[in-house]
Amino acid sequence: MGYILGRAWDAGPAGLWSELARPYTMGLLVNTVTLAVSVTAGAAVLGTAAAWCTERCDLPGRQIWRIVTSLPLAMPAFVASYAWASLGPWFQGMLGAVVILTLSSMPLIYLPVAAALRGMDPSLEDVARSLGHGPWRCFFRIVLPQALPALGGGALLVASHMLAEFGALSLLRVQTFTTAIFDQYQMQFNPSAAALLAAGLMALSLPIAFAEMRLRHGRRFARVGRGNSRRLPLSPLGRLKPVVLAGFAGTAALSLGVPLMTLGFWLWHGSSAGRGVGTIVPALLGSLSLALPGAVLTTLFAVPLVMLSIRYQGRLTALADRLPYVVHGLPGIGVALALVFLSVHYAPAIYQTRLLVLLAYTVLFLPLAQSSLRASAELVPPGLEDVARSLGRGPFLAFLTVTLPNLAPGVGAALALVTLQLMRELTATLLLASSDVTTLATELWSYTGEVAYAAAAPFAAALVLISGVPVYVFTLRTLNVDEPR
Repeated sequence: MGYILGRAWDAGPAGLWSELARPYTMGLLVNTVTLAVSVTAGAAVLGTAAAWCTERCDLPGRQIWRIVTSLPLAMPAFVASYAWASLGPWFQGMLGAVVILTLSSMPLIYLPVAAALRGMDPSLEDVARSLGHGPWRCFFRIVLPQALPALGGGALLVASHMLAEFGALSLLRVQTFTTAIFDQYQMQFNPSAAALLAAGLMALSLPIAFAEMRLRHGRRFARVGRGNSRRLPLSPLGRLKPVVLAGFAGTAALSLGVPLMTLGFWLWHGSSAGRGVGTIVPALLGSLSLALPGAVLTTLFAVPLVMLSIRYQGRLTALADRLPYVVHGLPGIGVALALVFLSVHYAPAIYQTRLLVLLAYTVLFLPLAQSSLRASAELVPPGLEDVARSLGRGPFLAFLTVTLPNLAPGVGAALALVTLQLMRELTATLLLASSDVTTLATELWSYTGEVAYAAAAPFAAALVLISGVPVYVFTLRTLNVDEPR
């Protein structure tokens, strides 16, 4: 933030206004806002409707549709965009980007809303129905307010992702702030113009980041007692059942079927088929060589932040705990530009080294590790360390032998989640890594930029396979797909 604001200050009010008021910049603003609003609204409508149908309606095969609706998480957005873009120019442009990214983002809203619907106390709806409220009025006055924190949090997450999205938009030939910043920096070697554009993007991202943080720490719909354990009867779909089934099947076909079939086609056909096979193993090793230490470093930074925020209450610890979430809402390309500036001017020895890439990963993905660690850290009684200290162990040794073993589940979850995200990371790696570093994501982006879709297919397939298994396991654990007895 300091780097971006400093660059904007150097340009002066006149320079900043002349850059932001250009027709080109205004076009970028319109595209960026249009994409974020359209994708967020579409994902919210689809995700909420899917959650209601799978949780509250007599939808045939509800267990299967729960899993199928969540599996687009296993398809990275830029992989899905690669698959659709390779079909021809008809699927590129703003309309194609809105449809493709809406389908990719829908699970980010479906999963929390479905969980909220399952956790609601049905007695509230019973009271509303006994007072004469019909199904629609009951939904909007009772159900939707309780699901609003989950829906709002998912929507803000989708909006922040859309503002920071680069890989998918680059493949779909849609110009937004992120693609323009990358072009200004890497293609035209103009970091000043890139920083000014990043200032405009930051102005859009910061309100969303603060809103997401406020919602996370805002009101909660909790109950004092255990509530009513019975489940409400499923609402009959009636004549709409074939339409709803067709909607689920069509969504699954567009979000999973078409990308997977296209990927399978390019694996076996195309003039460039087999061209990149020899670099799959080096790219995989390159991804692991950055993702694994990046996950370890990120988790190491997250542990003291989480422990401090739980053990010591105060404004400073609250700021230390929440600030990474604000940074997470900033575009990754802006963070990367700031690290380039700092390394070139103050630490040239680490410029274009793996250390700089790992530092960027830590800044960008620290909140993911914090969220995973917090659930385990809140269950560790501080008195255990006090007992160890009374037996003669020092603070650090007491932490290693008593607290850290109790944090193991959260540490494992943080390492797994951050590693998965880093395997798919593209923007910071492109800007910060040296030219001899290759990953699955950068190779896919490179071959697709050369229109060598068949050569890019093995890298896309590897990313889908790497993402698919953990997403499937996570979906099974989260959704609890067993039917109630």
